[in-house]
Amino acid sequence: MIRLRLATRATFASLGSRNYRLFFIGQAVSISGTWMQGVAQAWLVLRLSGSGTLLGLVTALQFLPILIAGPWGGLLADRIDKRRLLLVTQSIAGTLALTLGLLTLTGAVQLWMVFVLALAFGCVVAVDNPARQSFVQEMVGDDDLPNAVTLNSVVVNAARVVGPAVAGVLIAAVSLAACFLVNAASYVAVIVALTLMRPEELHRSQRAARGKGQLREGLRYVRARPELRIPLVVMAVVGTLAYEFQVILPLLARFTFHGDAGVYAAMSSMMGVGAVVGGLATARRSDPTSLTLMKTAMVFGLVILGLAVAPTLAVALLALFLTGAVSIVFLATANATLQLRAAPEMRGRVMALWGVAFLGTTPIGGPIIGWIGENVGPRWGLVVGAFATMLASAWAARALGYHPLAAASPAREDTEQAATMAAATEAGAYTLPEPARLRPLDVVRRVRARRRARLRTLPPGAPLRHDARPCRHRDRTGASR
Repeated sequence: MIRLRLATRATFASLGSRNYRLFFIGQAVSISGTWMQGVAQAWLVLRLSGSGTLLGLVTALQFLPILIAGPWGGLLADRIDKRRLLLVTQSIAGTLALTLGLLTLTGAVQLWMVFVLALAFGCVVAVDNPARQSFVQEMVGDDDLPNAVTLNSVVVNAARVVGPAVAGVLIAAVSLAACFLVNAASYVAVIVALTLMRPEELHRSQRAARGKGQLREGLRYVRARPELRIPLVVMAVVGTLAYEFQVILPLLARFTFHGDAGVYAAMSSMMGVGAVVGGLATARRSDPTSLTLMKTAMVFGLVILGLAVAPTLAVALLALFLTGAVSIVFLATANATLQLRAAPEMRGRVMALWGVAFLGTTPIGGPIIGWIGENVGPRWGLVVGAFATMLASAWAARALGYHPLAAASPAREDTEQAATMAAATEAGAYTLPEPARLRPLDVVRRVRARRRARLRTLPPGAPLRHDARPCRHRDRTGASR
């Protein structure tokens, strides 16, 4: 019982912060509405056009601003109070959802209107995403950041369970417009949560002063650090070709398994259930590493490949459960790795690049995967993403100096970080802050280093104890002195 309580406490540690609890509740409501709108928008586009390519194009327009203007959104997050910035972006997003709902309700909606509203929503997300991602650290601090990032991912994927399920019911029982209107109302929860927060309890990071060349400065900072650059490259590959589920799942539901909106909602919900389970199972982990990220990416590619060859809908639902579970581990590990290894004044720009890599690449990958799904087959769209993910994982492991089958090497992580710090210092870039706490493995390494140093000072042939210290109470014959 005691172990269960301790495990539960560790799993939900970041909820001890009042500000984060408010944010957590608001996000749970709002993101559920966002998933409802995603299902309804995909089905609306298919109803208006019947084209998988146009569905991919609408998705591409929604994420195009993140690709183009994402770094500037990160710079705004570094300069402006993040809580106030989120109040503005959430209000605008709610207004856009209301507009789409009213157009659909009155029957005036046309495909070009969906395109325009998707593009406008993408402009909001380009600013909202880096501010929201980096605001998590201000609410909980560095110690609870990995836990909070994982719980955020759990919220997103729990919403994937609730949102599509409710959307399927509303579409069947009421109309598509109801999903958009409910989503518009859900933004009120986030706005209320942000308003009720206590600003004095935030762990505010230093804001970046206005100046020239700050965007290029952020790009140089990431380029000089392999532990940031390489995971971002992997995220770009995954975001472009593998994580196009909002495009490929509707095609899989309609053309492969000959289902309706309810089947699509069930597939999205099953993936969300798996993500919730995977997130809760890994929420206690507090020290993400690059090697863990690469191994998870490899497994992610394998489960997507399993989904691609699923012979029946029941098997596909099981594969989607596994896909969701592995994806949450991959995304949370990548997010926490980047945030913990980025300097506080650079965190907004680094997370903006995360948004560009993961979300902003959708304008490239969405039409590609949509075209493959429509003309070759939805299964082949999944196959392309699976192999791209596995190849990116193998490349990253090689670039970081890991053998694909080797066990984790914490010493390698430390050596890599030390070398990167030295290179950055020589280039006049940035120095990393000292770790917030000493890990047990660090203590073991230091003890072993002291023992090796002591051993080198002993004369040849001196008797040793098991801990490499000279044996003072016996001579070389074994007799006591």
